[in-house]
Amino acid sequence: MTKLLNIGMVGYGFMARAHSNAWSSVSHFFETGYKPVLKAAAARNASKLRHFADMWGYESVESDWRALIARKDIDAIDICVPNDLHAEIAIAAARAGKMVLTEKPLARTAAEGLPMVEAVEKAGVPNMVWYNYRRVPAVMLIRNLVASGKLGRIFHYRAKFLQDWTISPDVPQGGQGTWRLDVDAAGSGVTGDLLAHCIDTAMWLNGSIDSVSAMTETFIKERRHAETGKAQPVGIDDAAAVMARFQNGSLGTFESTRYARGHKAAYTLEINGEKGSLSWDLHDLNRVQFFDHSVEGQLRGWTNILVTDGDHPYMGHWWVPGLIIGYEHSFTHQVADFLDGLKTGKPAAPSFRDALETNRVCDAIIASGKSGQWVSI
Repeated sequence: MTKLLNIGMVGYGFMARAHSNAWSSVSHFFETGYKPVLKAAAARNASKLRHFADMWGYESVESDWRALIARKDIDAIDICVPNDLHAEIAIAAARAGKMVLTEKPLARTAAEGLPMVEAVEKAGVPNMVWYNYRRVPAVMLIRNLVASGKLGRIFHYRAKFLQDWTISPDVPQGGQGTWRLDVDAAGSGVTGDLLAHCIDTAMWLNGSIDSVSAMTETFIKERRHAETGKAQPVGIDDAAAVMARFQNGSLGTFESTRYARGHKAAYTLEINGEKGSLSWDLHDLNRVQFFDHSVEGQLRGWTNILVTDGDHPYMGHWWVPGLIIGYEHSFTHQVADFLDGLKTGKPAAPSFRDALETNRVCDAIIASGKSGQWVSI
């Protein structure tokens, strides 16, 4: 028997749309025993909230997230608002006995995130952080291959995430569209926004990170605030270059910037092991490149694997082999895993506690960028 799961959405922006699409579509492709219902959405801007709710089919709206949490007909709270609001909402939701999901990162800092972890664990409520790139089938295939020992001992992990949308000094900080440039709202710049994805995936694929050494830079030191119009110092990092040591002895390098002209979302990763290598590129997200050193001489080389067959992760739920899927499907897969965790009693990752480790690494990167020293996690 299928159970209804009433969703309360906090926010109406880009991520709220991505999450709403996932909640809406998951039951058409995955049999989890649950059917999500878009029950209510909450935000302060009434007209934009109503437009969002009507477009996505939410049954009702609330002007205050507190009212949403207080409703007895809401089972799960999905938090899609700026980082500085995650903790208060998540803790209140957990205390009210609601399931809690929040956009990444968990919080602005690990110190802010720890009470969130404690709240959901004390309440015993299911929880998850939306690190969606784990659920790209090609990345999941890499995870399976690494876990199976296909690469043997791992020597190197490298990843980068490049954008170019903040190069102009005329881009403001703060406000609805550019809160990611406001340190008070975001906590950090590219480290908490882009590198957090790279680090979450890296630790999921290659284990914990022990220490980091980072260079960070803020290229434009002052921007006007979108709401006040006043110029003020910029407190976030525009770029970061990181060296890391993993617990398994391998070395890692990470790079992230919003100043790489020509790149909108260039996320790539590569893993090198004693028996081979694997790489992936978000711009060709259905492919994995695999180098298998065991292949004999003349045939040895990089193999291009199109991840669309029914025995590839998640793909048996979609179309016939050869037909690709996209970015939005990673969110659907995350919802499917979350719901399956409710059914089986084996929670799907990353939990709040899992995501707290990513926050700790991000904190260390920011600290190292300021001190110029290696920082242990």
